[in-house]
Amino acid sequence: MSATAVHSLWTTAAMAADPIGKIDAPKIEYGQLSPTLIIIGAAIIGILIEAFVPRRSRYYVQMFLSVVALVAAFAAVVALAAGGYGTTKAGIAAMGAIAVDGPALFLQGTILLAALVGLFTFAERRLDPQAHGNRVDSFAAQAAAVPGSESEQKAVKAGFTTTEVFPLLLFAVAGMLIFPAANDLLTLFVALEVFSLPLYLLCALARRKRLMSQEAAVKYFLLGAFASAFTLFGIALLYGYAGSMSYGTIASVVDGTVQNVTPALADTMGNDALLLVGSALIVMGLLFKVGAVPFHMWTPDVYQGAPTPVTGFMAAATKVAAFGALLRILYVVLPGLRWDWRPVMWAVAIVTMLAGAIVAITQTDIKRLLAYSSIAHAGFILAGVIATTPEGISSVLFYLAAYSFVTIGAFAVVTLVRDAGGEATHLSKWAGLGRRSPLVAAVFAVFLLAFAGIPLTSGFSGKFAVFKAAAEGGAAPLVVIGVISSAIAAFFYIRVIVLMFFSEPRPEGPTVAVPSPLTMTAIGVGVAVTVVLGVAPQYFLDLAGQAGVFVR
Repeated sequence: MSATAVHSLWTTAAMAADPIGKIDAPKIEYGQLSPTLIIIGAAIIGILIEAFVPRRSRYYVQMFLSVVALVAAFAAVVALAAGGYGTTKAGIAAMGAIAVDGPALFLQGTILLAALVGLFTFAERRLDPQAHGNRVDSFAAQAAAVPGSESEQKAVKAGFTTTEVFPLLLFAVAGMLIFPAANDLLTLFVALEVFSLPLYLLCALARRKRLMSQEAAVKYFLLGAFASAFTLFGIALLYGYAGSMSYGTIASVVDGTVQNVTPALADTMGNDALLLVGSALIVMGLLFKVGAVPFHMWTPDVYQGAPTPVTGFMAAATKVAAFGALLRILYVVLPGLRWDWRPVMWAVAIVTMLAGAIVAITQTDIKRLLAYSSIAHAGFILAGVIATTPEGISSVLFYLAAYSFVTIGAFAVVTLVRDAGGEATHLSKWAGLGRRSPLVAAVFAVFLLAFAGIPLTSGFSGKFAVFKAAAEGGAAPLVVIGVISSAIAAFFYIRVIVLMFFSEPRPEGPTVAVPSPLTMTAIGVGVAVTVVLGVAPQYFLDLAGQAGVFVR
């Protein structure tokens, strides 16, 4: 029998067994996914640049590519929002994998702007003294070289720079864009890994204090791997419970409104243990990413050890992405479990606010102090998450936007204060900074006042919105604890301001480096956003309010 005859027999038999015939090609809405696709495309081009562009030109080419990609992706987000995809045309794209709705677009826009401002601090090359006639940045000359080895010294002498940080940043941003927009659990997990892995690498690349930087990266990687494993196990249990990865389907199984139940699914649907344990494990993985107590142990060490530009970017953008994903899980997948998850989140929010504020008082390192401050802020944002009202969603969106720019600005200021060993992060070194460099100290004071939530700063507008939503959502005791925590936190922010302006400067104290226009821009944007959102927040609160409806 000829080969063609055998082949036709096979196909006839297959057609008989499978009356459906052909497999439908996937339908992808490229326009609605364009912000993410632009960033991923640029990141891949960035890797090719590392391979083919001469070493001396890479920095400029990578910098140009990254800025263009982030601006283009932000323009795409604005175009989608203007086209009504945040409101009337909101829907599910990419075969049910990604939601294109108000919260997704708002958070994606925030992440892209934060990444753009963070990119300027990544590209700064004027703060350290020149090494062998070459300008240097915050990153190791050669990431693969052992700290202090001969190969590292040769790399510094040759003027090498780790320009791979630009594509790594873009890959992290790509994952962060998908994370809060994911509409099924598998997409959520893939996005989590796509943005976590580049961050683990970036944390290990500090030029100064390399061993400390590598230690921070290992801690972050190991604890992040545990958190990812919890999340994955939770996803498996929820799949076992609902027979689907899709948020909408799981929500309808939880509510009991699901149609056409298969016999296999009917057996597991009554098993609430799968639902409760699975949900708890997924939420645990997300709380790790936002740095909520008791999953916060990595935060101070990683913030202190990572290169400061990376710390600023990570502190801002990761929080935005992770809170976006947490909101979508709790409001879209588990609204039917509200009575189960709210008491747990109450406890987490209370412990997070109080622990972050109290432990921060004992810190002597400015980066660790800002780390504990970020833990306290995670607690404040959780108060808005607990509100379970549309105002809760919009207040969290506004707080995240306000917080991200203050954070990047504050860490950008930290990069400027230097002594012979690099950045002077010990608090005692900051004494008298206001007399030595009044402008830098004044700018840092503005950021600290915003963190403390003083009126006429974005921090006050954000806290007020979140606490108001929580109070209206029936969580008034939580607001009282939040206000007490804010008062405790205000103590250590004001202590730093007093140290800068009312202490005598030490003769051997640090100097303030003169940055390039890049870092000046990052700090300037931070101050501008802090003041504008503090003085006239209404337009942005309305914007967050319009963007506060999830699609199911």
